[in-house]
Amino acid sequence: MIYVFLANGCEEIEALTPVDILRRAELPVKTVGVGSRQITGSHGITVLCDIQDKDADPKDCEMIVLPGGMPGTLNLERSPIVQSFVDFAHANDKWIGAICAAPSILGHKGLLKDRKAVCFPSFEDQLEGAEILEESVVKDGKIITAKGVGVAVEFGLKLTEALTSPARAAILKDSLQCAR
Repeated sequence: MIYVFLANGCEEIEALTPVDILRRAELPVKTVGVGSRQITGSHGITVLCDIQDKDADPKDCEMIVLPGGMPGTLNLERSPIVQSFVDFAHANDKWIGAICAAPSILGHKGLLKDRKAVCFPSFEDQLEGAEILEESVVKDGKIITAKGVGVAVEFGLKLTEALTSPARAAILKDSLQCAR
């Protein structure tokens, strides 16, 4: 199962675009509301999540995804459940995806030390120990980071590639009419 955690104040495009792409790839995805199934993003769009965080089960987790946005990223980081899923994913060699400001959560936990990563400009100092790259989306080990809303499709495709194959992600990219 892929768990995409949404907290109040999240960036809606960064949260829902990867969900859409992963579902188009026919991968099992659940949106997880932090504190409630109903989450309102940073632009006033309210989403009814599939489940609430207290109902997510780490035992069936293959990947977690953390969208950015403010104060969404701060609300994710304050959540003990989100923190426990990040710890579980890291300890059990599961995939972690984080976009925009959300890689800062991983940086604060020391999970980016000696790894390549990216984030929204101005959050680089939060990626403690990481080598900051110029790319839009970076995969290093089982961690995928992305710069922000403008690369949400690319981020979703990289998450798909990690769980399927480059060929499957390329087919999906073509079907979405993405620029080459």
